[in-house]
Amino acid sequence: MQRQEMIDAIDSPGEQWDVIIIGGGATGLGAALEASSRGHRTVLLESHDFAKGTSSRSTKLVHGGVRYLRQGRIGMVRQSLLERQRLLNNAPHIVHPLGFVIPSYSAGSGWFYYAGLKAYDLLAGGQDFPKAKMLSREQTLQQLPTLNPHQLRGGVHYSDGQFDDSRLAISLAQTTVEQQGIVLNYSPVTSLIHQGSKLKGVVLQDLESKREISLYSRVVINATGVFADDVLKLDQSSQADSETQAKPVVAPSQGTHIVLDRSFLPSDTAMMIPKTEDGRVLFAIPWHGRTLFGTTDIAVKKIDVEPRPLQEEIEYLLDYAGRYLTKKPMKSDILSMFSGLRPLVRSSSGKSTSQLSREHDIRTSSSGLISIIGGKWTTYRRMGEELINLAERVGGLDRRNSRTADLPLHGSPKTDQAEESETCEEALKVYGSDIEGIRKLSSQDPSLNKQLHPRLPYLASEVVWAARCEMARTVEDVLARRTRALFLDANAAIESAPQVASLLMQELQQNQGWRDSQIKTFEALAKGYCNQD
Repeated sequence: MQRQEMIDAIDSPGEQWDVIIIGGGATGLGAALEASSRGHRTVLLESHDFAKGTSSRSTKLVHGGVRYLRQGRIGMVRQSLLERQRLLNNAPHIVHPLGFVIPSYSAGSGWFYYAGLKAYDLLAGGQDFPKAKMLSREQTLQQLPTLNPHQLRGGVHYSDGQFDDSRLAISLAQTTVEQQGIVLNYSPVTSLIHQGSKLKGVVLQDLESKREISLYSRVVINATGVFADDVLKLDQSSQADSETQAKPVVAPSQGTHIVLDRSFLPSDTAMMIPKTEDGRVLFAIPWHGRTLFGTTDIAVKKIDVEPRPLQEEIEYLLDYAGRYLTKKPMKSDILSMFSGLRPLVRSSSGKSTSQLSREHDIRTSSSGLISIIGGKWTTYRRMGEELINLAERVGGLDRRNSRTADLPLHGSPKTDQAEESETCEEALKVYGSDIEGIRKLSSQDPSLNKQLHPRLPYLASEVVWAARCEMARTVEDVLARRTRALFLDANAAIESAPQVASLLMQELQQNQGWRDSQIKTFEALAKGYCNQD
């Protein structure tokens, strides 16, 4: 996956592609893999880096959605659970089952949760996830050693899936390239090309060369998440469209997480807090040797590429963590904090964002632009299938069956590699079959076989691998998304930046000025992830 090869592949004036996808998050990447695996000539364009936005800032769960079951969204839950199993099958190096405990502090609540979770299991059918079971008080405390024991009656254990979101995004990009698709980061679409009232292509800017390139396509898909309204505005090809697009279709909701030391929840089992005072569900999750706690749900007006946690969100999360854990976290205990913006479908009824549906909405403008709003990581493949089914009709493409339900993603270990993947270093597991390539780098150059930082599990060889094989172009790409350093320990990531910049400078054939600028830029960004005490 080489960026210059991608540029060369699209740099053919007048050539027509089948599908152009704007947006390199979960939805766009899912659509790109769906289209390319069907044999359609496909280009995906991302203005920043793959999964730069919401798709790298999730709660790291592949799940049906227990709270959606409570809301009566049976079809949505059933579909999500089906996709959960498919993800486990197709990307076992990135997705794995995770046990959850819902603690019970009131009479009858445990049986209430158990009944709901048995229904959850029934909807899942015979999947590779352990079934729900009741726990005694002692069993609950054994699973969650730091749970507040005061008035604890017991709990319910159930299973869902966990994953590393940005690593799955990179795997999707790599699989798309293996299916002959083109994926390109740092290539924002600056305008759309119309012939009469019909959409015929896009103009992109390559941010590295500053060149503009025109691409023509039979159909264009807008999969830009919270930025969907911006692309819709570019498509004002008629007065009717202008009137429609004057009303925003995205209702952005901010979700914030805090990352704490593992000592706050020293367990391989997660905790679910089923209901807060404002009706939210919260999770405390073991993730890469840390405890991830979240998420909030706050309506925001400003849509930003780098949303920042609000003070009220941090206090809210610390308060609830303190209620349920014996070791009460303080602001100074936060290793990293991050926010993502959910692209919810705007409602005319004035509902709060926590009440808005997480289901996706697909619409086609009179010009032929296909836009998708909403959705979630778990159903990325299903959304991609629906998008390309529609794209075949809108663009007059050959109708072809979907192949992605059983398509192994890049890195999915073969049978003879599975055992080695299970026993390898925890931080390398997400690479799956690429582990061998990373180890080869370390053996060829022993200086690469060392950690970037004592508090981080990542090796210098992973930086080189990210640049050579995963289209990493900046220090942020490496420390935020190819590894998860910024999300695990922001200060350690800042201290690692000079070494990462030096390695990238060499790999990308840049100069000292570029290195210094990269370090400065990353430090400014990373400070927003640090606690402010």
